[in-house]
Amino acid sequence: MTTLADNEVRKYEASGVDSYGDQPAVAADIVYEGAAVGDNGSGYGRPLVAADPFLGFATRKCDNSDGAAGDLYIRVMERGYAVLAVTGVTGPGDVGDDVYATDDNTFTKTSSGASAIGTIERHISGTTCVVYFESVTVRSI
Repeated sequence: MTTLADNEVRKYEASGVDSYGDQPAVAADIVYEGAAVGDNGSGYGRPLVAADPFLGFATRKCDNSDGAAGDLYIRVMERGYAVLAVTGVTGPGDVGDDVYATDDNTFTKTSSGASAIGTIERHISGTTCVVYFESVTVRSI
């Protein structure tokens, strides 16, 4: 997959662990709904780039293309369960494996140069899984 150019309505599973927050947006960029959001290294959220600390999934579009850093805030789901296509998944034996992101819309089991986002909770079919995810802002370690 490639980075998002439009909103991607994600499927989430309801749970008692869902958590939401607001992250200041990087200058001159758009974060689309459904995008994995990363920290740019200066405390501002952006469409995730491989190795960014993971801040969650954008719950709505944040268009700060004409703004300065921090002019707008990205609403993110910081913790929860998302249905994602994860490269490298072969079946139910992958449950419990770690999941990484290489951009705002590409998820994989390969850790090299990627951002840790969570673990496979349940295999659905093919590479589609339910992933339990946590942002760096709510992780206990």
